[in-house]
Amino acid sequence: MDLIPAPRTAVPDEGGRRFALGPAPTLAAAADGTGPVARWLRREIGAATGWDLPAPAPGTPGDVRLRVDPDATGGLGPESYRIEVGPDGAGLTGQTAAGLFWAAQTLRQLLGPDAYRRAPLPGPGRTWSLPYGTVVDGPRFGWRGMMLDVARHFTPKDGVLRQIDLLAAHKLNVLHLHLTDDQGWRIEIRSRPRLTGVGGWRARSRWGHRASPLWNETPHGGFYTQDDIREIVAYAAERHVRVVPEIELPGHSQAAVAAYPELGNTDVVDTAALGVWEDWGISENVLAPTEAVLRFYEGVLEEVLELFPAEVSPFVHIGGDECPKAQWKASAAAQARIRELGVDGEDGLQSWFVRHFDRWLADRGRRLIGWDEILEGGLAPGAAVSSWRGYAGGTAAAEAGHDVVMCPEQQVYLDHRQADGPDEPVPIGYVRSLEDVYRFEPVPPKLSPEAAAHVLGAQANMWTEVVEDRSRLDYQVFPRLAAFAEVVWSRLPGPAERDYADFEARMTSHYRRLDVLGVDYRPPGGPLARQRRPGVLGRPLEGPPPNV
Repeated sequence: MDLIPAPRTAVPDEGGRRFALGPAPTLAAAADGTGPVARWLRREIGAATGWDLPAPAPGTPGDVRLRVDPDATGGLGPESYRIEVGPDGAGLTGQTAAGLFWAAQTLRQLLGPDAYRRAPLPGPGRTWSLPYGTVVDGPRFGWRGMMLDVARHFTPKDGVLRQIDLLAAHKLNVLHLHLTDDQGWRIEIRSRPRLTGVGGWRARSRWGHRASPLWNETPHGGFYTQDDIREIVAYAAERHVRVVPEIELPGHSQAAVAAYPELGNTDVVDTAALGVWEDWGISENVLAPTEAVLRFYEGVLEEVLELFPAEVSPFVHIGGDECPKAQWKASAAAQARIRELGVDGEDGLQSWFVRHFDRWLADRGRRLIGWDEILEGGLAPGAAVSSWRGYAGGTAAAEAGHDVVMCPEQQVYLDHRQADGPDEPVPIGYVRSLEDVYRFEPVPPKLSPEAAAHVLGAQANMWTEVVEDRSRLDYQVFPRLAAFAEVVWSRLPGPAERDYADFEARMTSHYRRLDVLGVDYRPPGGPLARQRRPGVLGRPLEGPPPNV
């Protein structure tokens, strides 16, 4: 059936029979939570085929039938589903509405690549059919995500909506939006308009890695209004994708300090002279450890919580990583604060920020999640960790009873180059081929069973310092996201035993789906001429990534 991600069980008809859908097939949706999936099918499949997919006449079953049944899959989990195709049509049953939606995504794959078009192809004799058979399926992990950095290079709203559709097409269910950083602030905060009015724009951008002598002198910026965010969240929820916002602190904050200089360490830096950072890397301009800064960010997060309701996104990401300490070491005010709080030096100040917002979010019924540096200094039981510096941070967090999302840089950073040849555009980091990603294992083998239960899942991270537009984003993300999707959805054997040849064969069909969707993926044979960036320096690291 060439399905990606591979289902748990797929039993095709031995005779190769197919159910032919006529020129006006019907869609039966039971009154038990099937309405949103029925609307999605009529909109998306209807656009590609020209069908209206009306309800069947009374007393007739319908060519496609939707149902939600808690016993649909015998306990495979809330996102599981069953599809049965036979002479009477196709029955889709989800254990929940989410499971039914994933069943609809599988149905679309079974219809063929043209089911992803926005309008029917002209010409006589066009037919549609489904293979007889049964699919019973459900995901391995509940957190199957991708982080998209919109701070370094801004992705306009329509691009985010498109990304949500691409995630859903691969049965991924979390979009982690990296909304703020040194190079830009991308979410409207009405009580603090300068965050986007000033912090949302930079005068120019480094072209390539920070070692490159080249600059793009075009000002860059943009942000999402609060209504844009509401639209993104609602659009994602309809597709059973959670959007997790990230508001960075106390490091990666130069854009905020440029907008509101009082947030910075004013006794050692002329913060009023700062602009939004134009370069890549880690800025030394971090937040001052004051009560006023805490109140400022509490106000920011109050608005963020309203935009991301708890029932849609219980997690709020606060970053908490890569905080340079030079300004705190030089600041008399920061040193006085260390003595007042009784914390362990400058590292203690970083932990103090994290612990404050850990408690603040918990008091409001939310869960803090941050990069694995937040482990330093201790966390409340409800906090979760994004393990990016290899597996070590996630292993320590899980053994300590914290939930973990595995996203090790050495394995699933999609900004890293895909081959070691000279044609890879702006080569960054380690070589991570399609096969490398397919062999990623989210659960370290040394974890105890109790700790392994704390691995919520995994996400692939897409940083955009050298990814300037949609085409470049597509190139870095695809086809590797398809491999990642199979890792986190399907119950695969150990990395060494995985059947990559079978996956590669199924990708032949999947490339045709991506073509129809207009995804500018990296071809198997290497980049096309227009996908290269000759002469633009990257940051290639020699040798294989460390096994951490």
